[in-house]
Amino acid sequence: MQVRVWVTDVWDAVQVNATPGMTVAAMKQTALTQAMGRPVEAGDHEVKFRGALVADEGRTLADLKAPDQAPFIVLPARRQPVR
Repeated sequence: MQVRVWVTDVWDAVQVNATPGMTVAAMKQTALTQAMGRPVEAGDHEVKFRGALVADEGRTLADLKAPDQAPFIVLPARRQPVR
């Protein structure tokens, strides 16, 4: 299965090859690495699915009942100042 992940840091979406047993944390790390082109500290980011924050990133995609091509959003955990 594949999921679409919008990474707001780069304002782009990436396709992540996933399995239903993949955790949200692993999916987030993979998406950040693909989007940024380098390993990134994933602890500084949070994941939203269907408009809600995924508080327990140890849950699997099957736990969330995420279908193929499900959209996720990865965004900074802290709000960014606007200048």
